[in-house]
Amino acid sequence: MDWNEKYIAVDWGTTNRRAWLVDPSGNVSARFADNLGLMAVPPGGFEAAAADIRQQLGPWPMLLAGMVGSDQGWQQAPYVACPASAKMLADNIVWIDDNRSGIVPGVCQTSGHPDVMRGEEVQAIGAVNGSLVSPDAYICHPGTHAKWIRLERGQIAGFTTMMTGELFNLLRTGSILSPQMQSEAVDGDPFRAGLDAAFSGASLSSALFTVRAQYLLSNRPGDGASYASGLLIGSDVRAGLAQASPGEEIALIGRADLTRLYALAIESAGHGYRLIDGDRAFLAGIAAIVPYLEKERIS
Repeated sequence: MDWNEKYIAVDWGTTNRRAWLVDPSGNVSARFADNLGLMAVPPGGFEAAAADIRQQLGPWPMLLAGMVGSDQGWQQAPYVACPASAKMLADNIVWIDDNRSGIVPGVCQTSGHPDVMRGEEVQAIGAVNGSLVSPDAYICHPGTHAKWIRLERGQIAGFTTMMTGELFNLLRTGSILSPQMQSEAVDGDPFRAGLDAAFSGASLSSALFTVRAQYLLSNRPGDGASYASGLLIGSDVRAGLAQASPGEEIALIGRADLTRLYALAIESAGHGYRLIDGDRAFLAGIAAIVPYLEKERIS
């Protein structure tokens, strides 16, 4: 298929999917989004789900990234090891759907601290190839499993995953702290107190229980969600910044609602930050991969 013409870029995750139709000049001419994440696709239903995207955006070649390439997705795309570049991702795409659709592989780290990611690698590569960050940037990608990604010479050199978002959700829905964590986590005194406790080196498990203790001793619910969020994000940021150079600017990639509290934590720790729209970085990452596909087609 001719990648010099239009193509469809798809970010297909666990709970939702987003797709963009990109024209030959690199501009988005149409977009599509819904809540049909991979967990909502019935067994054997991915071909029909992909056809639905083409019905919305047209019969163009399609590149997909994210959890759609996991062992629970359409077809597993094996990880490529760090250091990872746009060319490495392109060379290891898994082609399906009569070669009309390609799934971008995730990235793994096998030496030292084992780790894996899917989806964030496209945004990280896109951030540098789209000139949104320097080739040696340090990236924080908040989310259910937050990523701290080190770029070196424009490649993903290494990364660390923090289960911050998942831990918050588990505490909120299935722990003894649940009744005190039903409000939204927002900036304010409780969130800042949580940050301060995390930055001072407080034991995370012990400090979290103070949400429960404060309620029992004061008989007031307080804002347990914001305090717990401050503790978790503060612990996440404290560990992430331990790998940063003094005063190094952190590139925050994601939606504004996901990056807002991380930005406050990073700033409180004495580092500057740069906010980068996650969709823009994703599209730039796919755009960095496409030229290698065209070269393969010509050769």
